[in-house]
Amino acid sequence: MTATLEMPHVAECTVLGCDYNHDGCRAFAVTISSAHAGSTASCATFIDIGARGGLDRVVAQVGACQRTDCVFNESLECRAEAVRIGPGGGTAHCLTYTHG
Repeated sequence: MTATLEMPHVAECTVLGCDYNHDGCRAFAVTISSAHAGSTASCATFIDIGARGGLDRVVAQVGACQRTDCVFNESLECRAEAVRIGPGGGTAHCLTYTHG
């Protein structure tokens, strides 16, 4: 299991419609989902309900990754140094996802 200090951080989020993204991702941890097949990996933490969510400071990390076909995925843990989240398909996607 990965210790909290070793979890990759969310270095950038450019998704304007996510309630956790205000001056950076404010979620404590994000989950990268395998819900949508193809060449993208969805950020399952994305939420757009018109509320401002998250913590007072930017600490977002990758809590879990369900994309077992990503080169950075090891035992459902992300081993990338950091991840970037961006828009795509109407939601948010992990732009660091690399099919392997």
